[in-house]
Amino acid sequence: MNVLNSIGVLLGATWASGVNLYMTVAGLGIAQRMHWIDLPGEMKVLGHPLIILTAIILYAVEFVADKIPIVDSIWDSIQTFIRPAAGAVLGFMAFSSAGPVVQVPVALLSGSVAMDSHLTKATTRVAVNSTMAGANPIASITEDVAVAGVLYLIIKHPVITAIFVMVFIVFSIWFLAMMFKFMKKVFLFLFWRKGVEPQPLKSV
Repeated sequence: MNVLNSIGVLLGATWASGVNLYMTVAGLGIAQRMHWIDLPGEMKVLGHPLIILTAIILYAVEFVADKIPIVDSIWDSIQTFIRPAAGAVLGFMAFSSAGPVVQVPVALLSGSVAMDSHLTKATTRVAVNSTMAGANPIASITEDVAVAGVLYLIIKHPVITAIFVMVFIVFSIWFLAMMFKFMKKVFLFLFWRKGVEPQPLKSV
């Protein structure tokens, strides 16, 4: 696999892992095992049956948890520590032949890409849960479809995947800024409604 394709695979994998880590690992592992793709560096280990099975089981857990309001927010909070770290590990593994001098910067960058997509997902989900009752399963399925689409692009068009991820990163910077302002207004509305003032505590 040439360098451009390797970069495309890595960017796509780290972006997807920030949205749904276990689906990404299972999908890439199956693709490697079925010889649909030749993953770069030590990422080939994802094709091991034990890793694929573990990822599928965890994906099944996430599939249920991710569709229950509040539970999905707790799950995403936990995943804040897992998805970016996994993205960094994927980057480190992908450039195993280049040595630590290259692996460490790549790991930092790939972890940042995973964090970016994770924060975009988590922020969007909080907004959905706060404003649209019952829309949580739809949002979750949409995310799964997006990850499946990126996995397809990784296998068939890795360079296009790299372009997609770079465009998404630019968009997400603007999106997260807008969502932060939006969520600030939502929480202000919930806790400081018009005409409701905080009451001072009475001294005993």
